[in-house]
Amino acid sequence: MKIGTDGVLLGAWSSLEHQPFSILDIGAGTGILSLMLAQRSQAEIIDAIEIDDEAYEQCVDNFEQSPWGDRLFCYHASLDEFTEEIEDTYDLIISNPPFYSENYKTDNQQRDLARFQDAMPFTHLLNSASKLLSENGVFSVVIPHQEEKHFIELASKVALYPNKILHVKGTPDSEIKRSLIDFSFKKSTINTSELIIETSRHNYTEDYKNLTKDFYLKM
Repeated sequence: MKIGTDGVLLGAWSSLEHQPFSILDIGAGTGILSLMLAQRSQAEIIDAIEIDDEAYEQCVDNFEQSPWGDRLFCYHASLDEFTEEIEDTYDLIISNPPFYSENYKTDNQQRDLARFQDAMPFTHLLNSASKLLSENGVFSVVIPHQEEKHFIELASKVALYPNKILHVKGTPDSEIKRSLIDFSFKKSTINTSELIIETSRHNYTEDYKNLTKDFYLKM
């Protein structure tokens, strides 16, 4: 599974101002978000959940080969199973969820499982996040911009409210493609900002470079 821009952006942008002791990565894939947060934070517990067999094995291997292996652990489980069995809560929950619709399905079932919303419906994700998040915790997610209003409405039903939003555009002239959102159980004035990735093909903006430079070998 390739590492996408969405994951890199979320891992670099997600708020750590509250200095989380424990972090949960829902739908870890190869573990990129967990690894980025291990690099960025002093969190002592960084757990990940991954249901796909091959992705889980790759995630575990990546964790073991990283400098932060003693803080990283991946569970091979569904979100339902994990939510039912785990009694602890987390100070930061992060997720780059599958969000493509039925119309985009391909003949590759494994790739579909990783990419499509029916593998992890938004209501399912939000319900579990609200149960697993600590009282003062942050839930950080990246979704298609067109889903932002609907997602925020669904979140409010489990008492999660947006505190910070980043709108991401590919180029200055393109439409907003992604929304990165930090939620918590506390209502506040929403801090909204915008990020443009490129000025032209492979010519990255200074804002994008500054946000992600710690995670690329070459920029």
